[in-house]
Amino acid sequence: MNKASRKKLCLAILLAAAVMLLASCAGQPAQDTPAETDRLSQIRQRGTLVIGTEGTWSPWTYHDENSHELTGLDIEIGTLIAHGLGVEPDFQETDWDAILAGVESGRFDIACNGVGFTKDRAEKYEFSTPYVYTPKVLVVRGDNEDIHSLEDLKGRTTANTPSSTYATLAKEHGATVTPVNSLGETMELLIYGRVDATINAKVSVEDYMTQHPDADIKVVQELPGDPVAYPVRKGETALINAINEILDKARQDGTLSAISLKYFGEDRTKPE
Repeated sequence: MNKASRKKLCLAILLAAAVMLLASCAGQPAQDTPAETDRLSQIRQRGTLVIGTEGTWSPWTYHDENSHELTGLDIEIGTLIAHGLGVEPDFQETDWDAILAGVESGRFDIACNGVGFTKDRAEKYEFSTPYVYTPKVLVVRGDNEDIHSLEDLKGRTTANTPSSTYATLAKEHGATVTPVNSLGETMELLIYGRVDATINAKVSVEDYMTQHPDADIKVVQELPGDPVAYPVRKGETALINAINEILDKARQDGTLSAISLKYFGEDRTKPE
């Protein structure tokens, strides 16, 4: 047999083998791809709920000045949610701007940090039902007589965490936002005249003024607040449904109201 004939024979054998293999596969049922385990199952298998939080924003999430333990409204409700899922809470402290990114990337299972619900955020995250409602306030230094409302912020400076709804509101009214990592840093910049104003949660500002009665600041405008809810990664419907069941039970039996009274001094669990 010459070289050309041998080559043709080899090709014929390979073609026949391929045809037999395809025929064999055609008679086999398709193999199912194992379904990706959902986050709720992962949490229960792991035994912990990984929670992103600041730890520097009283009365939501902060460290007790005596015991130095992490505490606050969101710490207590976060613990309630974890126990309702049958696991232990694992609070991981980080800057505000890393919290939502951590939820989106899967680093955190949930963010417990007074996150306001907005339509833009709802496109990126699954949100629980709101658990509290709190107004915003515009704050200036005690001797400031130029800023009375958001309309006066054009050309001014404010201090806020960059990705917060407060920073967004300030920018929408023409202010330049100085980035900060905590409410304490915000108030320090304001008191020393390095910024003109800040916008923050009413309960947080009231808490700061209670702890710092000599602070030279004043509230000049109160504004409607966003519903505050817990975000998880987009698509984690089983997890958010389980969280909503826990929150609904706590809402019905008065637990949420009691926690709000404990940390806010009033029941902020109902829409205004």
